Amino acid sequence: MSARFCAELEARLLRYVQIDTTSDATSDATSATVPSTAAQLDFQKMLAAELTAIGAASVHLDAHGFLYAALPATVTHATPRVALLAHVDTVAGVGDEPVRPRVHRHYTGAPILFPDDDLLVLMPETCPALHAKLGHDIVTASGGTLLGADDKAGVAILMTLAHHLLTHPEIPHGELRLCFTPDEESGAGIRHIDLTRLAADVAYTLDGGEVGEIVYETFSGDRATVTITDAADNALALAEAIMAQLPEAARTPAATAGRDGYIYLQKVVGADSSSTLHFLLRDFEAAKLVAAGRRLEAVCASVQRIEPCARITCTITPEYRNMRDRLAQDMRSVTYASAAMQARGIPPLSPLVRGVTDGAHLTALGVPTPNLFTGMQNIHSPLEWISVQDMAQAMAVLVELVQRWADTAPPRNQ
Repeated sequence: MSARFCAELEARLLRYVQIDTTSDATSDATSATVPSTAAQLDFQKMLAAELTAIGAASVHLDAHGFLYAALPATVTHATPRVALLAHVDTVAGVGDEPVRPRVHRHYTGAPILFPDDDLLVLMPETCPALHAKLGHDIVTASGGTLLGADDKAGVAILMTLAHHLLTHPEIPHGELRLCFTPDEESGAGIRHIDLTRLAADVAYTLDGGEVGEIVYETFSGDRATVTITDAADNALALAEAIMAQLPEAARTPAATAGRDGYIYLQKVVGADSSSTLHFLLRDFEAAKLVAAGRRLEAVCASVQRIEPCARITCTITPEYRNMRDRLAQDMRSVTYASAAMQARGIPPLSPLVRGVTDGAHLTALGVPTPNLFTGMQNIHSPLEWISVQDMAQAMAVLVELVQRWADTAPPRNQ
């Protein structure tokens, strides 16, 4: 089945990546302006017109740049409403020129060169995932920019899925909700999603990498703000004293791996008389995250005793939680995705994500949302690439997945 999707997936990907949708590099999770760039909104308007043209229902673009649509059910019995999401923005900071995608047909395993940068080379020796892609059609950029498969691949997959399902009403599925989101790269976008309009019981983000990925374990995160005031001329010295008492092995993301968490000083603002330290606290386990916060509070109290004339406060603000903890209450979103992959001959993978996904935020809001693979590789880099055949496998999995949900009873409150 998957091979027949390749032509449309490739055409959509090549067209979409050439349209600039870079998000603002200065935007972050606290930003009030969403979308952060007008280009994202222009792209969403184009997608809205395409969705309308292929027959999607309830197409709506809101003021925050979220694009919603529905695919009507093809079964008559009630089923859970499944939402599928992809983000339209691409990360800033990797080239300012227009993206020039290149298709490397029937990949032979030879080094892939980039015309806009003679120093760039993509080959199996440095990117082992290419070993499994012999015979595939590999898409890259030209070397001066990233490709933007993160997440234009997800967008292309969902648009192709919508077209396929709308032209094949014999495929049984319940009502499906589509949502294309802005500003995922900064974390600002998902906070503005309209859950009433999304109207989903369960969801999936299409923003994963290697074939078989089902991401459902992410960091839990808190933000800590330490303020030092009334410190005469030694606020920065007190800041150094705080850092000196924190465990060196857990001070940066780069110094940790696997399930290890960290207490990371993100930035310092201020001068000698007063300073503010902004920390990121991360761990996979809720108890360990709490312990990290208490450790930082204890360190601040210890330094306060050394300099009683100064005032040192530590405020911890929850940001997000490991989606695994909420999904554990009902793992069907994961088990159905795993079964759909196995039905397509794909071994499921469940890597840890040492970060957060839009799905983690949605899961915290009550909509279970694992993240599924698209095939994208080397993201946020001029060496970014994707296999068209891997995208087609993602499509085939989604067709299988929506049919599995069609056989499921809806929640009792419906």
